[in-house]
Amino acid sequence: MNSTPEIPDPRPLYARATAQLATLVAAVRPEQLDGPTPCSEYDVRDLLGHLVSAARRIATVPEGSEGKGPDVPEWTADVPAEQWPELYEDGCKRMLSAWDSDEVMDAVVTVPWGQMPGRIALSGCVMETVGHTWDLARSIGWTGELDEEVARFALSSAQLALPAKGREHLPFGEVQQVPEGADTTTRLAAWLGRDPEWRSPGSPAQQ
Repeated sequence: MNSTPEIPDPRPLYARATAQLATLVAAVRPEQLDGPTPCSEYDVRDLLGHLVSAARRIATVPEGSEGKGPDVPEWTADVPAEQWPELYEDGCKRMLSAWDSDEVMDAVVTVPWGQMPGRIALSGCVMETVGHTWDLARSIGWTGELDEEVARFALSSAQLALPAKGREHLPFGEVQQVPEGADTTTRLAAWLGRDPEWRSPGSPAQQ
């Protein structure tokens, strides 16, 4: 008997996750672009560049069975804060259009982290999008509520895809302890190895 849990269509959740993240991208102020993020390798500008690049990379995957995502390089640029929302929304539109076909959900595709059915690959994109939403929210001191349903899906995907132990060869740290009362997006961040207590210097408490 196949014990693998059935994965719902991730496309509506991806659309909600990216719309939520687009709100935060639009909230970034020019003076915040050089600020730190929970991802030690990124400042805010680098994170925005990564978000745009990732959307463009994964948008190329359904073009063929071999996938072309890895051929689109990571990039960051000296882009004014007011231009990042347009760039990110353009990347998301490409993603949603590229993955619109029902057939691609069950076709085997190649993404930067391996070969798998499109449904699983796009679920991973939801996980990454929500994880980076938490990163950006903490980086800019954003205090709005985050979508709990999308976060629950992302956390479930993360727990299925990532082991709790033995991550030495994965680009994620060990699971972190979650503070009492943390929302689901923070629980996801902790599962992805982020410090759930991390805040940008000078930002107000959010929980």
